[in-house]
Amino acid sequence: MNPLEGLTVIAVEQAVAAPFASRQLADLGARVIKVERPDVGDFARAYDETVKGEASHFVWLNRGKQSVCLDLKSAEGQAAVHTMARTADVFIQNLAPGAAERLGLGADHLRAENPGLIHVSISGYGPGGPYSAKKAYDLLVQCEAGLVSITGTEAEPSKVGISIADIASGMYAYTGILTALIRRQRTGEGATIEISMLEALAEWMGYPLNYAMYGGTAPARTGARHASIYPYGPFRCGDDRLVFLGLQNEREWATFCQRILDQPELALDPRFSRNSLRVENADELRAEIETAFADSTAEAVAAKLEDAGIANALLRDMHGLAEHPQLRARDRWQSYASPVGELRGLVPPVTIAGASPLMGPVPALGEHTDAVLDEYGIVSAEASTDAT
Repeated sequence: MNPLEGLTVIAVEQAVAAPFASRQLADLGARVIKVERPDVGDFARAYDETVKGEASHFVWLNRGKQSVCLDLKSAEGQAAVHTMARTADVFIQNLAPGAAERLGLGADHLRAENPGLIHVSISGYGPGGPYSAKKAYDLLVQCEAGLVSITGTEAEPSKVGISIADIASGMYAYTGILTALIRRQRTGEGATIEISMLEALAEWMGYPLNYAMYGGTAPARTGARHASIYPYGPFRCGDDRLVFLGLQNEREWATFCQRILDQPELALDPRFSRNSLRVENADELRAEIETAFADSTAEAVAAKLEDAGIANALLRDMHGLAEHPQLRARDRWQSYASPVGELRGLVPPVTIAGASPLMGPVPALGEHTDAVLDEYGIVSAEASTDAT
C-alpha cells in the first residue's frame, strides 16, 4: 500500500509551486484532481515544446494527476469544485492573490462545508501587508528575498538557475500538508495553511541573513567559490575542464599540500598557514593549485583527490546528470507515460522501504473531465463550458 493511498486532493493550480507540492502527494499514492481552464489549461503546458512536443516543466510537475477542465468564472464550475471539495482531504491553490476568495474557493467557504479539509494557499507575499497584491514570479521573489544579491560574481549578481522560490514554497506546502494530516488523524480537525514564496525563500536565506545582521556585511558574491573558506570551489585542469574541491580544516589542508600538490612545505607558508590567510591570498594560492593541475585531466585530478580523502566533484552539464553513474547504479530512473509516449524521470528522492512511488501518467488537458464529473454526479457540459 502506498503511504497516501485513499487520499483525495483537489488542486486548482498553475505554474510550479502548487503543482510541485501536489505531485509529491501523487507519487505517494494520493489521488490528485487537477482543475484546469478549458481550452488552455495550466499555462505551464505552453512554456516550451522540448519534451516530444510537451513542456519540460509540465511533464516534471504533473505526472500521476487527473486533469479536469472547469470554467471557474461560471457558477456551475464553482459549484463543481465545491462538490468535489466536500469529500476531499486536501485542497491546494496558487491562483492570483484574492482570486480563490472571489471565486468562493477560500478556506472559509470550503472548510465550512468540510471541516476536516486541509486547505492550502500559496502566494507570492502572503495576505496582508503592502505586497499582498503584488505579482510574484520566481526571479522577482529571488530579488526580494536577497538571494540575487549574494549570487553571482563580484562584478555581476545572478539569479539561481532553477525556480527556487517556487520549489521552496512547494516543499513547505508538501510538508505542511503531511503535518496537517498527522494532526487530523489525532484530532479530526482540518487546517488552513498559508505559504508565501517570499517567506519560504527567506527561511532558506538564514545563513547569509544572520551573517549580515550580526556581522555587519553580507557574504561576498564569489561565483562558484566559497565566500569564507579556501580552497573551496573550481580549479582549472590541463584539459581545460574544472574540478571542484573543498577543504574544511587544517588537517585536510596539510594532506592536500603533501599528496595533491606535492609541496608539503606549502602548508606552513605564512601566506597560507590558516584558512583566513588562504582566503586573503586566494589568487596566489589558486595559481599554485592550477599549476599543479596543469598536466592532468579533471578526471585524473578528481581520482587523486578521492584517493587522498579530499572532497571533490566534477562539473557536469545536464547530459552529464542524465547519465550520472551514481543515479544509474542506484536505479534512480523510471519510465512513466504521457500523451506523447513514454518518458524517463527520476524516482522521488525519499525512499520508503516497502513502498514504490507511483509515477503515473502525465494527463492530457481535460482527459478525465467527463469521468470525474460523472463520478461526482456533476453535469459536465455546464461545469466545463468556457466563460463568455
